[in-house]
Formats: sequence, C-alpha cells, structure tokens
Amino acid sequence: MPTSNQRSAAGRWPSWTSSCWSGSTPGSSAATSYAVEVAEAATHASLQAAARSARPTSSSVHPSIARCAGSTSASTKPALAEPPAFGSPKPDPPSADEAAQLLNDAWRDEAWGMMLWLVMVTGCRRGEVCAIRWIDIDLERRKLSVARSVFEDEGIIHEKETKARQERRVTLDSYTVELLRAYRATCEEQCGALGIDLARSAFVFSLAPDFSTPIRPDTVTQRYRRIAKRNNLRSTRIHALRHYSATELLSAGIDLRTVAGRLGHGSGGATTLRYYAAWVEEADTRAADTIAGVVPRPDPLRRAPRYPYEALAADLRRDIEDGTYVRGARLPTSVELAATHNVSVGTVSRAIGLLKSAGLVTADRGTRARVR
Repeated sequence: MPTSNQRSAAGRWPSWTSSCWSGSTPGSSAATSYAVEVAEAATHASLQAAARSARPTSSSVHPSIARCAGSTSASTKPALAEPPAFGSPKPDPPSADEAAQLLNDAWRDEAWGMMLWLVMVTGCRRGEVCAIRWIDIDLERRKLSVARSVFEDEGIIHEKETKARQERRVTLDSYTVELLRAYRATCEEQCGALGIDLARSAFVFSLAPDFSTPIRPDTVTQRYRRIAKRNNLRSTRIHALRHYSATELLSAGIDLRTVAGRLGHGSGGATTLRYYAAWVEEADTRAADTIAGVVPRPDPLRRAPRYPYEALAADLRRDIEDGTYVRGARLPTSVELAATHNVSVGTVSRAIGLLKSAGLVTADRGTRARVR
C-alpha cells in the first residue's frame, strides 16, 4: 500500500474518469439512417436467394448436419458442420510450497497480497474478485457475497452477472476476516488522508485513491504473470489460484457439491467433476483407505474352522495362548506339524500364514516360525 507521503501527493495517484462507466453512441441523420436500412434490406434479400439456390436436394444427409441445421430433415436446411470437441481440461495449480512463496512475495504490497489470498481461499474468478465491494463483505457473519463480475471493452469497464448468472455466498474463515479488517483500516486511512470517508460501495481492490472504480482485470493478469515468472511457477495465469482452491478442498475430502458451490459452478458438480476428476479420484482413494481402517476386520482364527488349515491354525493359537509355546519359542518344523496333525505340508504353510496375519508368529522362508 502507498505511504502517507504518497497519499498526500494527489498528483501521484492514477486517475480514473467517469467515462469508464458510460458509453456514447454517435448520432446520425434520418436520411442516412434510411439509406442504411435500404441497403441492409437489399443485402438480406440477396443472401436469402443465394441460400435457397444452395439448399441440398437429397434427403440422405449425415444426421450431424441435420442436427446442426435444427431439423431432422436436412433437405430444407443449409448444411453446417459440427465443431470439433474440446479436450479434457487439465488444471495446473501451484503446489503448497509454491503458493506460500507466491504469497510471501505478493504481501510486500498489502492490497496485492490480500487479493491473491482471497482468490486462494474463495476460488473467485478474476472478474469476480475485481468486482467485490465492501458492501459485499459481512465481516461479522464471515460471509462474502459474489454477485457481479467486471470486464473491459474498448477501454471501458463494465459490470455484469457472474458466469453462472447467480449470486453465491461464500463463508470466510476467521483468519481471512482478520486480514480483511486490517486491510480495510488501511483503506480508511488512505481515504482519510484525502479528507473523505471510505464509501460502503467502494471497491475492495482499486487503483483509484477513493476506491470508487475497480481495478482493471487486465492489470491483474499482467501483474500476476510477472510475479509468477519471478517465482518460476508453471502457470502464469491467475486462474491457477482458483484451481489451487478447488484441488486443495477436494484433496481434503470436501464433498463435490460444496466445492462446486464455492467455485460458482452452476451445474450441481458436473463441471467441477469434469475439471478436477483426478483430484476427486485421489480423494476417493483416501476414502477407501479410511473406511477400510474403520470397519472391523474378520478374524478367521476366531470363527469355527471350515478347512483343515484353519483347524490347525486354531489349535496352534490355543497352544500359544495357554503357554505351550512361549514368546520367542520356535514352532515345530512343517514336516513335524504335518505328521502330528495328519495334514499335508502345504496345509501347515497356510496355517502358519494365518498365524502371521494375526500377528502371533514371525516366519521367514526356510526357517521355523517363532512366537511373537
């Protein structure tokens, strides 16, 4: 953030004019307007005649062309080709170490560090974070309302709906709330140096001294590209931080619907799954390991033996538990056990394997089993 001396020097501040929020359409005379309309009508009629002459006469047209033409009968529609399908998206988020390095570098400027932090913890898109106003943040309830996005068209900044065309409320953690309180105090101090109060509708991130206009999305893009290159990150797009937020949540086991809601995916999780299938699979693998560790495992030595090797393992277990074979003692050889219990050597090997899986003995290849 600028120093107090910089804030007092109004001439050093970048200026934004009201033209950023208004547009003008050049006027025209009635005669000119009429001439344009006549020319457009003539052109349209010519195009219609050309289309009629170019229509296919055969009904044997590929179904994909018929679908593109908007009818199952392609004989009355011009032939259009289907566009090629796009490949699967491949997010490339920074690692945890790279994210920490990035934030440490960015936080030399409080506003810049605050913006990158907010993108990481909320998953906001670039235009959405640029459009956030202080009125959108409820620090008491720890809520962020994401309702708008900004974009630039021919040098003019406009506001629009979010990509999903719906508002979403994202919960903020207590540490982020503390950071926002401190950053807001800095913004209020900056406005105070100008003799004004920070407006409730002021933008959170702005280059205007009074925060009355949003920071330009292209400015964010260019600045992030520089810091990413400086820190040798693989991706130089700020959208990678949105991927970081999503993948960290999924890797932590957060359910798909919750992640989709925070990201503003309006497809109920389908888009999230399409983008982050690899991380969902990784979380599913951890879930499988977790449930396997929770569910009690069956103990074949405790159930009624059904096979000869289970019966032999149960007998040897009783011998170990009643002290016939003390800790550290070696069991008889496989040949001796086979002769004593009238079973094959292979049955003895399977019985010893059960005892090993139960943690009662240790046995290496070619040596007698030892009681643990």
